[in-house]
Amino acid sequence: MKTLSANGQCVEFARVSGAMAVRDSKDPAGSARWSSPGEFTAFVCGVTRGEFDQP
Repeated sequence: MKTLSANGQCVEFARVSGAMAVRDSKDPAGSARWSSPGEFTAFVCGVTRGEFDQP
């Protein structure tokens, strides 16, 4: 499991059975969002480019 953090907002992610699971690190008992590795890569690229930054 790995953790990404930006501006105090953290998510944890892990590869599980060929898919990617992502969850809010502040709620480890909460549900995970599942995606394909390609979708996850696109998400990380968007985060890196600032596509989800608030104005």
